[in-house]
Amino acid sequence: MDTPLHKTTEFDIIGMTCASCVGRVEKALARVEGVELAQVNLATERATVRHGGEVSLERMQQAIAAAGYESRSHQATDSDGVPTASTRPVIVAGVLTLPMVVPMLAEPFGFHWMLSGWLQWLLASVVQFGPGLRFYRGAWAAVRSGAGNMDLLVAIGTSAAYGLSVYTVLISGGHSMALYFEASAVIVSLVLLGKWLEARAKRQTTAAIRALQALRPSSARVLRDGEEQIISLESLQVDDLLVVLPGERIASDGLVEDGRSAVDESLITGESLPVEKQAGDDVAGGSLNGEGRLRVRATAVGSETTLSRIIRLVESAQANKAPVQRLVDRVSAVFVPVVLLISAGTLLGWWLVTGDWAQAIINAVAVLVIACPCALGLATPAAIMVGTGAAARAGILIKDAEALERAHAVTAVAFDKTGTLTMGRPELVEFLPITDSEDALPLAVELARASEHPLAAAIVRTQSSGLSESQALDDVQAVAGRGIRGQVGERQLALGSSSWMAELQLNLGPHQGAADAQAAAGRSVSWLVEVSPTPRILALMAFADQVRPESARAIESLHQAGIHTVMLTGDNAGAANAVAGLLGIQAVRAEVRPQDKSAAVSALQVQGHQVAMVGDGINDAPALAAADVGIAMGSGTDVAMQSAGITLMRSNPLLIADALTVSRRTYRKIRQNLFWAFAFNTAGIPLAAAGMLSPVLAGGAMALSSLFVIGNALLLGRWRAAASGQSSPEQARLASSKRQGDSIGPVPNP
Repeated sequence: MDTPLHKTTEFDIIGMTCASCVGRVEKALARVEGVELAQVNLATERATVRHGGEVSLERMQQAIAAAGYESRSHQATDSDGVPTASTRPVIVAGVLTLPMVVPMLAEPFGFHWMLSGWLQWLLASVVQFGPGLRFYRGAWAAVRSGAGNMDLLVAIGTSAAYGLSVYTVLISGGHSMALYFEASAVIVSLVLLGKWLEARAKRQTTAAIRALQALRPSSARVLRDGEEQIISLESLQVDDLLVVLPGERIASDGLVEDGRSAVDESLITGESLPVEKQAGDDVAGGSLNGEGRLRVRATAVGSETTLSRIIRLVESAQANKAPVQRLVDRVSAVFVPVVLLISAGTLLGWWLVTGDWAQAIINAVAVLVIACPCALGLATPAAIMVGTGAAARAGILIKDAEALERAHAVTAVAFDKTGTLTMGRPELVEFLPITDSEDALPLAVELARASEHPLAAAIVRTQSSGLSESQALDDVQAVAGRGIRGQVGERQLALGSSSWMAELQLNLGPHQGAADAQAAAGRSVSWLVEVSPTPRILALMAFADQVRPESARAIESLHQAGIHTVMLTGDNAGAANAVAGLLGIQAVRAEVRPQDKSAAVSALQVQGHQVAMVGDGINDAPALAAADVGIAMGSGTDVAMQSAGITLMRSNPLLIADALTVSRRTYRKIRQNLFWAFAFNTAGIPLAAAGMLSPVLAGGAMALSSLFVIGNALLLGRWRAAASGQSSPEQARLASSKRQGDSIGPVPNP
């Protein structure tokens, strides 16, 4: 989080071409006094700089310029930040190169003709110093900063082929057939074509960001002074009353004041089905209203909306570097100088062995061209961008690349119980009338209505009506820590805990066994009693926090993946063991204090586990921070979500396994990309040095390597989460009842 002393600034960097460029910009920014951290993403061509408040934008931009690149302050807009490449240089270079290439292609078919050396020189010169001028500019900037990059390799390589051809034309009067103008022109054309295709492919990696940004409506319909007005989104203020018609997107986060509708939140939460909304419900800006008209009071606007926070989180994850990228950075720092030495060695070696300067130069050029480290620089960021985007579509928000990389190695998942594996609120699961009184449940409902206790709310939810109009509850009194009492006619009633019943001197003896059985199952027990005129027990009630419908499948999915499961809860052992037994969790630690949860996580790490902690409350924050990967449920507190590296937008435990799955797949793509990028150069450079690869083929192969890396990363976009959507409330209740069987009896509804 930024403070007056620490700020984060983003710059769009213009002119980067490879991994070496990334390292040079980062080093230039790191040398600016007051800069704490600089990270550059080649895929988005953006620098993220963490610095002290006293560091000016001008100083940072001057450092970038000294490194040989242009920059501008990045502004958050509907654009995703990935530049679009112009097609004009590609077309010009291609059209001018074609006349030099066609004769070479036609020769195997018996057509023998060739452009004159002078005409080839003219065409090649336009290509070399027209569309190809960008390589000289980039190379000069690299030389001035004392480093190398792709532009330097291309500029040296094409200049060598071009210069040799110019020399040959001059000494032969334009009649020599041993010209390599087409080689230099084709290399320039292929590299330009490769960069253009690369830019198009990189835009696909940011599809998730563009989809989220497209959810922002450009205007809002508000009710002011009794009249509906259309205003710009920038003019919208907190507490404005929005009018949302059917089919419109909701302009900001808010609270429904009037109306009823089904709202599509799929691109925000990953929930596949529309969610019913009515007065009192929260709605998120960017979600799509269904068939009803809603009036919504704005609670957050602009950058504070849920949608804006999601976009910032995904952008942050895509901008950050995964730890594996540090290896690439170290290699890139020495890559270009090593390639230049290999090229020089190739030149001298071939000349000494064959005495043929022309062949020596061509082979040295092939080394320079094949070695361009474009694919190396794109391997990691491209996979991270697609992986985090796919996760965001499923409702899984990954805060940073480090969390994404760590999650693939998780071997143990520790769960909080309440609100994570369970619904987070008690329900009345057993109502056992002790006497023949038919009004026991209505009496309990009426008493419960006078209390704000969570158990009282659970009783009220069982039925809509309590006592009849002819009866009235009087002299209601809440007794702190015990329950509630009241008077109905001549009868004095009480609703509360077992300890209170003992204080009221009511004999529970005959029914204590039933209460003990409920407590052993992890349930809370309350009693409805008549204190006077005839002291007697009317009913026994048992309450439980219902298990989420998806929890059992989530635990099963983790076990199938070979992941150890542990429950860490502050609840009593009976409740913890009941839930753990129902779900098949392998280890339980009950009655754990918040400060001890992080110690329990550390104990698992000492045992050799890579631990993910899943929680939703303030008490889970220390454990979330201590774990290798913290996963916060979206229904949880802000503190929990700030402490976690991954946030689940829906409170669906199945998303936990999905988060680990997308991490594994993304990390696999990173390793595949790095393998092929390294393998490409490892195999290509020796082939070029041995004279087995022409400069033209080297240029084409270099362009294809970058496209291969991006294409491989884009395959991640086909991943779909197993948690495709939440069950309806009725389906959830039925599923829960089926899993828990006869242990939870139906609540009668007289």
